[in-house]
Amino acid sequence: MAEMMSDYISVQVCYAGLESTSLLSLSVPAETNLGDVIERSGIIERHPEIDISVCKLGVFGKLKTLESSLHDGDRVEIYRPLIADPMEARRRRAKKQR
Repeated sequence: MAEMMSDYISVQVCYAGLESTSLLSLSVPAETNLGDVIERSGIIERHPEIDISVCKLGVFGKLKTLESSLHDGDRVEIYRPLIADPMEARRRRAKKQR
């Protein structure tokens, strides 16, 4: 039985939407790639606004592709598009503080 479990890895899939956040844990076959993990997690059904053809994806803050392989303990992150340009937001805050 222990031999069979070594063929699986534990991963998390997380997404922070505007209205809700999800952090899902699952056990998948070791050869499962990032795209397959997202599909298996069911996170797209929970957050229909996710379009993985547009959203950037990462593992622990490092950008990855749908074909990227995963390791035991990885956290798959789905990044939503920015709603404001970070540089412009910084300029507005600095102007306000003057």
